[in-house]
Amino acid sequence: MGQQEQWPRVSKFILSACAATFAEMVTFPLDLTKTRLQIQGEAALRQHSHSGGPQAAYRGMLGTALGIVREEGPLKLWQGATPAVYRQIVYSGVRMVTYEQVRDVLGKSEDGSFPVWKAVIGAMLAGAVGQFIASPTDLVKVQMQMEGRRRLEGKTPRVHGVYHAFLKIISEGGIRGLWAGWVPNVQRAALVNLGDLTTYDTVKHFLLRNTSIQDTSLCHGLASACSGLVAATMGTPADVIKTRIMNQPRDMNGRGVLYTSSIDCLIQSVKGEGFISLYKGFLPTWMRMAPWSLTFWLSFEQIRKTMGISSF
Repeated sequence: MGQQEQWPRVSKFILSACAATFAEMVTFPLDLTKTRLQIQGEAALRQHSHSGGPQAAYRGMLGTALGIVREEGPLKLWQGATPAVYRQIVYSGVRMVTYEQVRDVLGKSEDGSFPVWKAVIGAMLAGAVGQFIASPTDLVKVQMQMEGRRRLEGKTPRVHGVYHAFLKIISEGGIRGLWAGWVPNVQRAALVNLGDLTTYDTVKHFLLRNTSIQDTSLCHGLASACSGLVAATMGTPADVIKTRIMNQPRDMNGRGVLYTSSIDCLIQSVKGEGFISLYKGFLPTWMRMAPWSLTFWLSFEQIRKTMGISSF
C-alpha cells in the first residue's frame, strides 16, 4: 500500500521534470536575454563611477539578443542551459508535487473547487520549497550566462563549466556559498508560483465549471496564457534583485562586494536607476514565461493523460 501511495508522487515528479526540461530548452534564449538586460544598467552605473571608463550602451530585448548572436555566436543563446535544466528538474519536480500534496491536505470545497486563498498558500509554499532546494543550480546558471559578456569586456572568465562553477563557488564561500542570493531567489519563486500555479489552477477550473470548454488543450492553453502574464508581473522585481545579487563579485569570506542584502540591492537599484529598474527585462521575462507556461502546461497535462494520471 505504501508503495502504491508513493508511486504517483514519484511519477508526477518525473513527468513534471520532463515537461519543465522541454519548456526550458525551447525558451532559454529569452531567459539569457533577460539576464543580460537586468545586469546592463548595473554595469553602466559601475562604469560611470570610475573615471575614464566607457559607458555600456543600453540595448533593448531584440538588440541584446542580436548582439549576443553577432558578437558571441548563436550557440551562446543557450549558454548556461545545462544548470538551467538541472534546476528545472529539481525545482519543477518539487514544486508540482508539493503543490498537489498541499492541495490534497487542505482539501477542496463542497462544490469541488479549490478556494483561491488555499491555492495561494499552496503555490507560495511549493515555490519557496522547490527554489530553496534548487538554488545552487540557479546560482551556477546566472554566472554561466554572464561569461560571454565578461569575455567580450576583456575580463578573465570566472567559470569554465558547470562542474568548475560548483567547485569555485564552494572554494570561495563553502557549502553556504551555493545558497548565495537564496533569499530573493525564494521570494521570487514564491511570487512567481503565486502567479503561475494559483492562476492556472483557478482559471482552469473556473472555465471547466462555468463554460462549455472541456478539459482539453484549449482549456489548458487559455489558463496557461493567464498564468504566464500574472507570474511575470509579480516575479520580475524579485528576479532583478536575485540576478544582481547572484552575479556580484565576492570577497575572501564569500560576502557580496556590491550589496549586503536583497533590501540593500533593492534600495541601490531604485536610487541609482529609478523604480522602473525593477522591471528591467520584463518584456523578455513575459515573452519567455508565456511560451514557457504554455509549453509546460500542455506537455504536463498531456503526459499525465498518457500515463493514466488524473488531470491537474
